[in-house]
Amino acid sequence: MIHFSQILSRAAAVHASSSAFAALIWWVVPIVAVTIAIGYVLWTAKFKAKFNNETNRSVDKFHLFQQTLREPNSEH
Repeated sequence: MIHFSQILSRAAAVHASSSAFAALIWWVVPIVAVTIAIGYVLWTAKFKAKFNNETNRSVDKFHLFQQTLREPNSEH
């Protein structure tokens, strides 16, 4: 037969483990967020020049395309 003291001790153990889990979350979430932020900054800094180059080429090609549409067509 289960006594009231055993029920209380089990309830206290469950509460303690949930409190420990909540405390762990308050540590883990910020650490993961900071790690991801640092990784993003490093990745962006490493590949920034490459992406700027590709963007400039793409924009230049688009401007060239626009110029061909603006020039008068001699066939018509």
